[in-house]
Amino acid sequence: MTPIPTLVAAPTIPATGAAPAATTAVPPRPVRVLHAARRPALVLVAHGSRDPAAGAEIARLVDRLRAARPELDVRLGHLGLNAPLLPDVLDGLSGPAVLVPLLLSRGYHARVDIPAALAAAPQVTGVVAAPLGPHPLLAEALAARLAEAGWRRGADGRDAVVLAASGSRDPAAALDTAEQARLLALRLGVPVHPGFVAAGGPSVAETVARLTAEGRRPAVAGYFTAPGDFARLAAAAGARLAAAPLGAHDAVVRLVLDRYRAGVPTLLPIAA
Repeated sequence: MTPIPTLVAAPTIPATGAAPAATTAVPPRPVRVLHAARRPALVLVAHGSRDPAAGAEIARLVDRLRAARPELDVRLGHLGLNAPLLPDVLDGLSGPAVLVPLLLSRGYHARVDIPAALAAAPQVTGVVAAPLGPHPLLAEALAARLAEAGWRRGADGRDAVVLAASGSRDPAAALDTAEQARLLALRLGVPVHPGFVAAGGPSVAETVARLTAEGRRPAVAGYFTAPGDFARLAAAAGARLAAAPLGAHDAVVRLVLDRYRAGVPTLLPIAA
């Protein structure tokens, strides 16, 4: 294609003997640069633990998220026990953010604590995502942890699994755990019974004992985000086999990013 020539105005030639016309300098127009919409930060919200193994596993999860989405600003805040605390993380942010709780059910932290911390940081325009559980991706991770521990479904129909959870006084949390047990049962093809460590009932040990008395072979699935006292108590509940907590499993990484993506659309007008 022949390029279109640039038209340049011819200079005015003054009459013979006349002084050249004065030239007025025109300042250049400022260049307007259009920036892409700012991506909201991804703020993971962990419960916190005194167990170093828990902190190490959560750090692995953060590393895997950063590797999966290097363009995101991924940060970690704790509700207690560990630094940095969530309010301190939010103090260091401004603009849009999606807070993703590393919690497995609804409860006081998800309903009150995290929204209150966000409300106390007016420079952050954020949204609190839903807790991780219940979700089919967690059933995938739980099944994988059981397989890693050596669990296999037998042909005699005697297998059962106890979904060992922390427990909560919030009725919604118990409903969420029951739903996760249902999702895991669908994946494994065996009955899955909730059991609790800290609050609610029945306990993991009681559930294991009942299933054993019924002639079942119970195994324990650790429905915890990371190692710690609760996971150890569940593993010591008398089952023949106990799986490791969810940790930084691939399915957990995908679920965190799903929760983040679900929160972004509500912030797009602000980010733009």
